[in-house]
Amino acid sequence: MSEQPETPGAAIRAEIRAAVAKVCARFPGSYWRELDRARAYPEAFVAALAADGWLAALIPAEHGGAGLGIEDAAAILEEIHLQGCNAAAYHAQMYTMGTLLRHGSEAQKRRYLPEIAAGRLRLQAFGVTEPQSGTETLALRTTARREGAGYVVNGQKIWTSRAEHSDLMVLLARTGPAGTGAARTEGLSVFLIDIRDHLGRGLTLRPIRTMMNHATTEVFFDDLRIPAEALIGTEGAGFRYILSGMNAERILIAAECIGDAKWFLGRAAAYARERVVFGAPIGANQGVQFPLARAWARTHAAELVVREAARAYDRGEDAGVEANTAKLLAAEASWEAAEACLQTHGGFGFAEEYDIERKFRETRLYQVAPISTNLILCHIAERVLGLPKSYGRTEPARNAHDGG
Repeated sequence: MSEQPETPGAAIRAEIRAAVAKVCARFPGSYWRELDRARAYPEAFVAALAADGWLAALIPAEHGGAGLGIEDAAAILEEIHLQGCNAAAYHAQMYTMGTLLRHGSEAQKRRYLPEIAAGRLRLQAFGVTEPQSGTETLALRTTARREGAGYVVNGQKIWTSRAEHSDLMVLLARTGPAGTGAARTEGLSVFLIDIRDHLGRGLTLRPIRTMMNHATTEVFFDDLRIPAEALIGTEGAGFRYILSGMNAERILIAAECIGDAKWFLGRAAAYARERVVFGAPIGANQGVQFPLARAWARTHAAELVVREAARAYDRGEDAGVEANTAKLLAAEASWEAAEACLQTHGGFGFAEEYDIERKFRETRLYQVAPISTNLILCHIAERVLGLPKSYGRTEPARNAHDGG
């Protein structure tokens, strides 16, 4: 399933994969197991990626980055997961970047992008989801009220991952009244918050312990005062700004799922060839072969959709259907591969030293986040098949986000 270097772009991505694999080789399963036990952030891994320029992949060259596209970024993230590592610690820097790149002012770009590209600043936190609204983004309650030379922010976000390890946060907040009908998306604005300036002074972070080491938090805003320059783009246009970022997020997460699926299948196939029971390798049994073969086929099909979604996004097309379909198929493929891998290993699959149980927990997340598979099905039913909205007045599959 590896990409054949038939075009200049494919050749570049082959080089990207090889270089990323070298970084990952320095962080074996023992590194991730220790982090998992301690619920610690992979600081050394992120620093290594930053040192080689991978955190600056999507930043234009004029601002110190590599100027790559989403298809290239997808190759980076897929390879990280294929090597048994996990990109959740930094992947938000890729999909949040579009909001700043497309809609930020020149002053914001000059101020932040070179610092992010150099690894001196991290843009990892995406403050969208709230406890009450969940996936109904248009119902969010966090407000940013204009006052004097800036804004006063009040409210709460949840599932805002990596906020404790990020310098900056992209925040979606309400600056005007909610409209109705087609105008319902108005009244939301996007801000670039400097967490360092405000932590403990109107901004509070509370970690949420989860079944995997995901570094996610609740964020509380209590009369947080931010300058007017924190506003990205035009006030009231924020919802439109984050939509393209959400499509990028789905594509990139789908690429991670493909990497996970390949990792599971590689481990399972190797074990099935080596494990001898009743005088023969267990891989000679169709009961072992068939689940792995079916998982491979579904992974291969999902990979093709992910690749096409990335290309559509890079061409500037409205890739909503493609991005959501890619996320759906890739998440299902990775979960099927995980199930087959665990079943192939039997009891050994539950032992920490094999890393399967860790990756099993990690890949399960993608059935739920950054958008649940059920909401994607709603999106396809409505947008492709022309069926009535099952969620009434909302547009759940476009709006849903868990904070990454």
